[in-house]
Amino acid sequence: MKIKNDELIIDGIDKIILRQLMKDARKPILEIARKVGISGAAIHQRLRKLEKSGLLAGSKFIIDPKVLGYRTMAFIGVYLDRAANNARAVRQLEDIPEVIECHYTTGNWSILIKILCKNNEDLMNLLNKKIQAIDGVSRTETFISLDQQIDRQIKI
Repeated sequence: MKIKNDELIIDGIDKIILRQLMKDARKPILEIARKVGISGAAIHQRLRKLEKSGLLAGSKFIIDPKVLGYRTMAFIGVYLDRAANNARAVRQLEDIPEVIECHYTTGNWSILIKILCKNNEDLMNLLNKKIQAIDGVSRTETFISLDQQIDRQIKI
């Protein structure tokens, strides 16, 4: 691992380690070590360096929202009446648990949010009673996702 032109360059061994852990973050380090042909301690050392570099941002369990009854995913373009209202609007969006992503964008919208709701009725209530009630929101444009067809991380 080295840095060139402010970009982290990782070697083949790091790539193998990362690919293995991206497939299954619970894969035993010793199993990866055997596959790579180096010691478990060397794997741990490389992982610590990758964490220190900022490339690895931790590990987490992925919850399937459908199991909890969240069946409606939507993307909402939020139009603000003034760009200066962005920070205040984002603070209010943070208080809405159904908002799982929020992006400051170029183009027509000021903000693009991704939300999960139990159903379309919940989505309508969320839009009418919470999102459109935020100070500075002039209007919204909603796109309901019918199916998430790709879900992946960047290729290593």
